[in-house]
Amino acid sequence: MNTREQQPDSDDVEQPLVQHLTELRNRLLRSILFVLIVFCSLFYFANEIYSFVSAPLQKFLPENSSMIATEVASPFLTPFKLTLFVAVFISIPYLFYQIWAFVAPALYRREKRLAVPLLVSSVVLFYAGMAFAYFVVFPLVFSFFTSIGPSEVTVMTDISKYLDFVLKLFFAFGIAFEIPVATVLLISTGVVTTEGLASKRPYIIVCCFVLGMLLTPPDVISQLLLAMPMWILFEIGIIFGRMVTSNRDREQLDTQ
Repeated sequence: MNTREQQPDSDDVEQPLVQHLTELRNRLLRSILFVLIVFCSLFYFANEIYSFVSAPLQKFLPENSSMIATEVASPFLTPFKLTLFVAVFISIPYLFYQIWAFVAPALYRREKRLAVPLLVSSVVLFYAGMAFAYFVVFPLVFSFFTSIGPSEVTVMTDISKYLDFVLKLFFAFGIAFEIPVATVLLISTGVVTTEGLASKRPYIIVCCFVLGMLLTPPDVISQLLLAMPMWILFEIGIIFGRMVTSNRDREQLDTQ
């Protein structure tokens, strides 16, 4: 095998621990500063952002009903909290870049070629999971919830409770959509093989439904809408894992 592939892509001497800690501190400070800048630029639109996030529920509320605030500070704190989370979500590419810049010097060249597309895929898949939750899951879940209640009960959801609900689903679907990346990582590092994962498919399916039950609110619709994509994404991860394995084997043959 080519020895250059086994060497870290850096000609620098090994840095002392203090320098690593200093670099880590600087990158953490840059990340926090970037999030704060994004947050400050978005805070003026905090109410509009909350209106956008609450639109899937507002669409199904009864004509004479609206969302409510049961605590004095909720009208301010809830949009504030949401805007902070949105700032973090928007900053994810920059945060991932800072992580990459910190660990890249210690990676082998072959690992770098694999890490870059995995990082990009992680960001894209996380945003795709959130978009899937907003545009597909929320309308189905809220339509179901607002239609099954007793006719004499008026639906008036508290704004802070709604935010907690949707943030939980955003995180659940964002993380669940990372399954192909996790699968490719496990296969490429040799922890598991594609054949081994494929043989455990029945157990994986059961785990998807269990995770769907644990990560989502206690309703069947959101659980199914999380478990099914997780299963599909697992299958996609196996396909890409086979491609990575075949490319690695081809490179090993070429270097012999």
